[in-house]
Amino acid sequence: MNKNCLLCGVGGQGVVLASRLIAFAAMEKGNFVRTTETIGMAQRGGSVVSHVRMGEQVHSPLIPEGEADVILAFEPGEAVRCLPYLKKGGLVITNHRIVKPVTASLGGSSYRAEEMLSFLNEKAGCLIVIDGGELCRRAGSPKVLNTVLLGAASECGALGITTEEMKEAVRANVKERFVSLNEKALDLGSGAVKESSEDRDYKAGGEQP
Repeated sequence: MNKNCLLCGVGGQGVVLASRLIAFAAMEKGNFVRTTETIGMAQRGGSVVSHVRMGEQVHSPLIPEGEADVILAFEPGEAVRCLPYLKKGGLVITNHRIVKPVTASLGGSSYRAEEMLSFLNEKAGCLIVIDGGELCRRAGSPKVLNTVLLGAASECGALGITTEEMKEAVRANVKERFVSLNEKALDLGSGAVKESSEDRDYKAGGEQP
């Protein structure tokens, strides 16, 4: 079965590394994988979107609109912007804390997390909201939001990749001195989903709304 995962965030959050870890883990399972990054990758603070397509037959690296099984968002504004890619009934996993990209700052537009999460809750088939800041604090570094989100995605089965398989990808692709930190972040993301309620819309990793 093919899986389409779209990752989105702001430059400097580790979006590209997360997509590479997913791709590596999928290939280790024997899947064919295509990936590509688009929009503002060279600009720290700019929007970053990464497409990961995996399965038996994948012809294009770009996910067409309406065909993403899951959107993995490092902040809710980017999740809203990328929502047209989500298939009907698809899953959105997002960090709850906003990081205003340069484009939004220059435009002076409204950028409120509550409004965006409400919109996502209304439009997505299923929404998981992660308290990424708190989970990163528990892990010991603000730089592991990417692996926190990957842990959450692995636990809920969104990628067809287990947490242990994701850990193997970390060991193969991350510098040795950072492996244990990222493994802890994966476990925290996974654990937050385990501990959360099974409601359609819930917040994982922090206080329940």
